[in-house]
Amino acid sequence: MAVDPIEKKPLFHFHPGTQVFSLGGWGCNFRCQDCQNWEIAMVKDTSKGSEEVPPEKAIALAKHYKCAGIAWTYNEPSMWFEYTLDCAKLAKQSKLYTVYVTNGYLSPEALDTIGPYLDAWRVDIKGFSDALYRNLAKITKWRGILDVAQRAKTKWNMHVEVVTNIIPTMNDDDEQLSGIAGWIYNKLGEQTPWHVTRFHPNYLIADLPVTPLTTLEHAYDLGRKEGLKFIYLGNVPGHFSENTVCCNCGKPVVERIGYQTRVCGLNGSRCQFCGADLNFKFDRGGKHDD
Repeated sequence: MAVDPIEKKPLFHFHPGTQVFSLGGWGCNFRCQDCQNWEIAMVKDTSKGSEEVPPEKAIALAKHYKCAGIAWTYNEPSMWFEYTLDCAKLAKQSKLYTVYVTNGYLSPEALDTIGPYLDAWRVDIKGFSDALYRNLAKITKWRGILDVAQRAKTKWNMHVEVVTNIIPTMNDDDEQLSGIAGWIYNKLGEQTPWHVTRFHPNYLIADLPVTPLTTLEHAYDLGRKEGLKFIYLGNVPGHFSENTVCCNCGKPVVERIGYQTRVCGLNGSRCQFCGADLNFKFDRGGKHDD
């Protein structure tokens, strides 16, 4: 359990500047070789370090710490699907926003069960080939992830943002990166944020280098070529792409350094300078300049 900035998820166009109560549990339905939370996602002995937090207590803690919402994160939230469903129902009664930070490997039926109670779907699209998902995550039927993400947006009107952790030699080729960006553009919309993040050696992948900045910037260029309006580089604090610039008038509307956020040019979801809709779910209780 932790109180996190919503930007840490990462969600950049969803209630910017707010704090979210974050909960994680044990296990995962993937076996990603680069798992950054392998201590909980891949653990076999869950007898130590556990704490029981009933849904009612989770909501009470979120309110106690003055969080605007609750997120199920750190490990795959569908591993304790029934718990997250119970929490989400209570969260909506308490007017808290709700977030799934997920690998997206759910059935449409599972999504439809929790869909009425979820506000944001932050989904990993790890690559765009059978070989990548088979080698990295040890799964095969990965295209259902795409279908469910699209369903989250179109059927349940969830706010969707996509993350791709770019791993040298595995998913850094133009075919996969352009494939992901093109799919986002065609199925989720040109204003859907795409986070391309820097890989660091971890868990079972220790022999590959950190992703070069030039590779991330190339992914940024490919995404722009495919028509995406909002592409953010992750794990490189201070890069210009951390900020949100209006895709219509070019003026900065949100400034970020790491997890420090300043909303400086939004009027709700729109640019306060030109009025363009920028696909923000905005909480006026967050940090902003009028």
